[in-house]
Amino acid sequence: MKKFDVTALGELLIDFTENGLSSQGNTLFEANPGGAPCNVLAMLTKLGRSCAFVGKVGEDLFGHLLHDAAAETGVCMDYLLFDRDARTTLAFVKTFPDGDRDFSFYRNPGADMCLREEDLPLDVISNSRIFHFGTLSMTHEGVRRATNQAVGCAKKSGALISFDPNLRPPLWDDLKNARIQIECGLSKCDILKIADNELEFMTGTTDFDQGAAILRKAFPNIRLMNVTAGGSGSYSYYEGFRVFVPALKMKNTIETTGAGDTFCACVLNYILEHGLSGLKEEGLREMLTFANTAAALITTRKGALRVMPSREEINELLL
Repeated sequence: MKKFDVTALGELLIDFTENGLSSQGNTLFEANPGGAPCNVLAMLTKLGRSCAFVGKVGEDLFGHLLHDAAAETGVCMDYLLFDRDARTTLAFVKTFPDGDRDFSFYRNPGADMCLREEDLPLDVISNSRIFHFGTLSMTHEGVRRATNQAVGCAKKSGALISFDPNLRPPLWDDLKNARIQIECGLSKCDILKIADNELEFMTGTTDFDQGAAILRKAFPNIRLMNVTAGGSGSYSYYEGFRVFVPALKMKNTIETTGAGDTFCACVLNYILEHGLSGLKEEGLREMLTFANTAAALITTRKGALRVMPSREEINELLL
């Protein structure tokens, strides 16, 4: 038996999201704990899973806020390190009327970029059923080496590898490098969650079926591929199956922060319950329906990490 269901490595940061205007007419920003890999873990703990996070924050106000907020969700934060020289990464989020977002990052460098190979708790990584990561821990050489070592350790231990490109163009000096690192992640993962814009970025097509076919041919190691299409819904490609489930429309949507992470966590929870072999079309439909519903719920709340929906809230909408 493995100690953790899922261990994730990557960024832990503050999402400053808009929260109205001051009496002087200035935009107010709320400091929401975030970071895609830890958001995934926070949702998984809501579903009863044991999770651990590996990363680095600054030895500062925000770093300790992030540690405490993530620990409150039930994620094991024993392997979060504090850097005395680099500050915690910050992201200011501009939200548009349709709930979509634009990001301005303060990360030059951010402490999450300073994770190194010698910082890794390899015993923890090898003691996990699933290892999850994205590309924000692959933007710079040192943390990239640490990420690759962690993935190698997880694969050697028999863990399933989950990958979410989570492309953020402002964080890359050259998008050619982003493509190279996404290809690296694609070549190593068993489970892929990829957004529609990322699929187009990697394949040059807006046709989901065609894009999925291109990736599956190039990376036959990907056993389960899920494509998220925002308010339209999500697709699952597994062996000979192609399943689509439309999105659940919520009248009180505020923003989409954390929707993809919530979806990803629900998929991983389904794989933990059912395994990755012998999945059937009806099971994939059930998986996507639950994940879409959870993602829709998070769009009605500000932030993500602290406000993940419970299983009961999700099931109530499914009735």
